[in-house]
Amino acid sequence: MPSKLSSFAILCLALLGAAPAAQAERLKELASIAGVRENQLSGYGIVVGLDGTGDQTSQTPFTVQSIQAMLQQKGINLPPGTQLQLKNVAAVMVTTSLPAFAQPGQTIDITVSSIGNAKSLRGGTLLMTPLHGADGQVYAMAQGNVLVGGVGAQVAGAQVQVNHLSVGKISAGATVERAVASTLGADNQIRLELKQTDFSTAARVVEAINDQFGAGVATALDGRVVRVRTPSSSDQRVAFIGQLENIDVSRGKDAARVVMNARTGSVVMNQAVMLDDCAISHGNLTVTVGSDTNVSQPAPGSLGATAVTQTPSVEVKKDPGRVLMLKGGASLADVVKAMNAIGTTPQDLLAILQALKSAGALRAELEII
Repeated sequence: MPSKLSSFAILCLALLGAAPAAQAERLKELASIAGVRENQLSGYGIVVGLDGTGDQTSQTPFTVQSIQAMLQQKGINLPPGTQLQLKNVAAVMVTTSLPAFAQPGQTIDITVSSIGNAKSLRGGTLLMTPLHGADGQVYAMAQGNVLVGGVGAQVAGAQVQVNHLSVGKISAGATVERAVASTLGADNQIRLELKQTDFSTAARVVEAINDQFGAGVATALDGRVVRVRTPSSSDQRVAFIGQLENIDVSRGKDAARVVMNARTGSVVMNQAVMLDDCAISHGNLTVTVGSDTNVSQPAPGSLGATAVTQTPSVEVKKDPGRVLMLKGGASLADVVKAMNAIGTTPQDLLAILQALKSAGALRAELEII
């Protein structure tokens, strides 16, 4: 039975062929403003109040050390040699992202993840945990009841688990304690950073901004960064950036790219990919990409001239002799379709794509995932 390795590729190519010309996109979809970003925070904490599903302290000594240190801070000194059996406690890592321009007093959501061997964090309470940034400073304090979106049950000796029980979330579980200094609008300018480096898109962004706000407002520094002059006052700058983000820009055409999943055989192309003349032999497969010469003679007595055209063709052979010939566009899509029609495997397609790229016959970037 023929494999289905190219069904996804055929669908993508059909959609690409039927799609209209690329429409303009808002600038906020194409670029971000330098300095306007989230900052990752993390901290080590303790979850208490579990129903016997906490860490096995014999295998996680750091949980016991954490409890002992916490009790000492509370003024409780344990007798020497005390062996704690903590079934309702779990050591966790708390992670979150600090939004741009977040101010002290605001709350953010956090994720709580077990780092020991706790079976479940369901029903637990996170004790006050400082969240640090990359610079080691405390930017938020976290605490609250952990919400785990899963269920664990044991029926007639069989254990059933839905979702992941060792990770939970706390909505508004952290309070911002320190704001990140912002340099937005320093020297009355901002820098737009395109999400993908493309010189044609950068040039179009500059043209669109200058058409909207006047010549000289925007200047391209390279294929990724555009410098924009802004008003000096903060309220005018905010209004200016709001208008700037909603400018429509026609993005430059991306470079041809072919992405293949080596495990499933899925092939995705962002546009029609053409091939140069080539011939590949792989195992019992032979792939030939070339062109046929067509000669058109004018009618007797007419003033027309003889026309010679080249029609691209793709030929795929698989022993014992089954041949499929395709004409009218020597593209990678034709090769994929032809190979699929004779039942090739994802490994065969992967090897042929790599050979096409190595030989310089594939006019696209090849990415294997």
